[in-house]
Amino acid sequence: MKILFVIPALGSVYGGPSKCVLDLAEALGRQGVDLDIIATNANGSNPLNIPTQTWIKEKFYRVRYFPYWNFLDYKISLSLTNWLFNNVSSYDLVHTHAIFSYPTLPAHWACQLYQIPYVMTPHGMLEPWALSYKSGKKKLYFNLLEKPALQRASAIQMLASTEAVNVEQLGIKSPLVIVPNGIHKSDFQFLLDPEIFYQKFPETRHKKLILFLGRIDPQKGLDLLAIAFKKIHAQFPQTHLIIAGPDNIGFSPTAKSYFAEANCLDSVTFTGMITGSLKYTALALADLYVASSYSEGFSVSVLEGMASGLPCVITTACNFPEAKTEKVALVVDIDATQITDALLWCLLNPEDAKEMGDRARHFIFENYTWDKIANKIKKIYSHILKSQ
Repeated sequence: MKILFVIPALGSVYGGPSKCVLDLAEALGRQGVDLDIIATNANGSNPLNIPTQTWIKEKFYRVRYFPYWNFLDYKISLSLTNWLFNNVSSYDLVHTHAIFSYPTLPAHWACQLYQIPYVMTPHGMLEPWALSYKSGKKKLYFNLLEKPALQRASAIQMLASTEAVNVEQLGIKSPLVIVPNGIHKSDFQFLLDPEIFYQKFPETRHKKLILFLGRIDPQKGLDLLAIAFKKIHAQFPQTHLIIAGPDNIGFSPTAKSYFAEANCLDSVTFTGMITGSLKYTALALADLYVASSYSEGFSVSVLEGMASGLPCVITTACNFPEAKTEKVALVVDIDATQITDALLWCLLNPEDAKEMGDRARHFIFENYTWDKIANKIKKIYSHILKSQ
């Protein structure tokens, strides 16, 4: 089975989707899938300092990067387009990741030309909030370019059952398969030195830490979180909010203004993007995790918070109804008051909150590891290829 992944970019500044693609590729490679990835060398304002138009061999897959022209963030790459039309026929199946970005379009066109089956993963970009954000340019683009590609897909990977319901309402007739994102269990099973975090962010020492882990972006609900944290901090002055994540669009000044207006900015630390041991140390040190999102596909950071055994407060937009059903997180409406009340419950009932966090850790390890996710994806690929 020879598979090609196509994604607009793999730069670390793009957060969850890029990391998920690499984690899934590694897990599939471990299971014997022959897998290549192509992407542009985009990484925010500065491209990756990495060779282009040549294969870079990783342990379980290969990656090939292409230069691009940034036009309204569509990452147009003629070299990537030419490569696809010249090489896509050598693959059994193509799996594209993301929509509303140019590089996946020629992948779909080339697949249609050479009759290669393809799977699409929108990564939450078909959620109602995502479609309504900057809807002017999206509506025409979707109807003209994305919807025809979706209708011809052999399957569309949905990250959650709630996401599938929203896509069905768009009139998409292609088969929808629900396969979530995952985590590596090994990332949450080693001891970390808290000093590496405290030395970098000394204001967090001796505080009760609430962790937000995600991009600094309008969809993440930081305006709601500011309202909630103002009330939390007034009742629990030792609380300190960590906002950890990259800012790809220059939204940080606006985000900080929310907390300044709420008179609690002095108790908020914006760390920027943190990765590796620094990120896992933050998860280990945190007392609570919060995701105040207006829209998500299926957040890896939510999985990470739960895998760390943290009491988690997430909105319904995180597309994780199972968390509520299994009583492993507090799932609330997209509402500042409900976010506040849920965080207060955790702080006022620490023993019950800890039990919820312990259940969450077990639940994630049992159901959401990348090896299990890759096995599901591999079966989907096999089914599609057998049906050709």
